[in-house]
Amino acid sequence: MIRVSRFVYRGAFFTAILALALVAGCKKKPLAAPPPPPPPPPAAARPTVSLSANPTSINKGDSSTLSWTSTDATTLTISPEVGAVTAQGSTKVTPADSTTYTITASGAGGSADSSVRITVAAPPPPPPPPPSRDENAEFLANVHTVYFDFNKADIRADQRDGLAHSAEYLRQNPQVKLNIEGNCDSRGSTEYNLLLGDRRAAAVKNYLVQLGISADRINTVSYGKEKPVCTEENESCWQQNRNGHPVKTN
Repeated sequence: MIRVSRFVYRGAFFTAILALALVAGCKKKPLAAPPPPPPPPPAAARPTVSLSANPTSINKGDSSTLSWTSTDATTLTISPEVGAVTAQGSTKVTPADSTTYTITASGAGGSADSSVRITVAAPPPPPPPPPSRDENAEFLANVHTVYFDFNKADIRADQRDGLAHSAEYLRQNPQVKLNIEGNCDSRGSTEYNLLLGDRRAAAVKNYLVQLGISADRINTVSYGKEKPVCTEENESCWQQNRNGHPVKTN
């Protein structure tokens, strides 16, 4: 009886242990927590760019140098006219008129731009053309008639300043050549006045030569009393006719 009870007791004990094991085995195991997601990649940096010009003011036809630097850009362009460029560099431009240049930098982080203006100075207006020269009028204004006393062929003191002025004009215009016409008033014979007129023309020529004018630029001729500028018979009129008169020949 005792043996049976022990056997029953042991069977019940093992049954209880087995039941506990089954219960423990059937209980669900807890699920492992999923790994945290990786952090998002950092946002792409926005490009930066700067543009400068040297010089910023030029004369028409001259050049200026554009220089630039950039960061975080994949493409860069400069307008107008320059086009695509590298991340940094320089180039010469010759704008015809005042122009604003703009560089645009683009990349994963967006875009940026920078501008610089080059001012082109307008050329000064051309000088007015020199007034056309009237050499004949200049000659008449600057080469003076020389007047003589009655029956004389020497250069009077009051005529020397005029001759000096004539010589200065002739020095400044070496292409000018002239005749000196010797003239007399109406008194005296034709033959005598031709000789007197010749002496007067020669006196004017010699004086100009002494002032530095080449003799081969000056010819002389005597008209005596044949070419009066005044025909009245008085001293005022006779004085006008007693002269060495210059005439431009080229």
